[in-house]
Amino acid sequence: MKSKLFKIIGVLALLAVGYGAYMWFMPHQNVQGTKAFKTIDATALVNEFLTDKDKANNIYLDTEGESKVLIITGTIADISEDQLNQKVVLLKNTSDKMGVSCTFTVDTNAQVDKLNVGDAIKIKGVIRSGAEYDEDLDLTENVIVEKSALIE
Repeated sequence: MKSKLFKIIGVLALLAVGYGAYMWFMPHQNVQGTKAFKTIDATALVNEFLTDKDKANNIYLDTEGESKVLIITGTIADISEDQLNQKVVLLKNTSDKMGVSCTFTVDTNAQVDKLNVGDAIKIKGVIRSGAEYDEDLDLTENVIVEKSALIE
């Protein structure tokens, strides 16, 4: 009886390790090689999440929970660098409280060097989180876009 139990546990452990390896080595989404789902203005994207977060998540996430590829248009409000030395471009109008924060990759960082605050640009990337506003604490969170690259 014990040997049968150990065999079942062993098979389950092997299945778990196999699934973990599959997930770990699964190819990453090629954002720049994928056709964009939609082109949208940064302000309109923020407003969609603030109006109805669940509806926006249903629109911009596919059935597996992966983000759809978007092209976001807007005006550069800020250019910075994160802890991983990746360039981050904030798209928003001067009158907007929130915007779209676009993080570039190691391969696309150099594209940001030629940009200036006030430039109108198009960025292709995937959404990682939507805009949020907490009235109690008066805190805002921008839409977060990753794997960004400029669209010429």
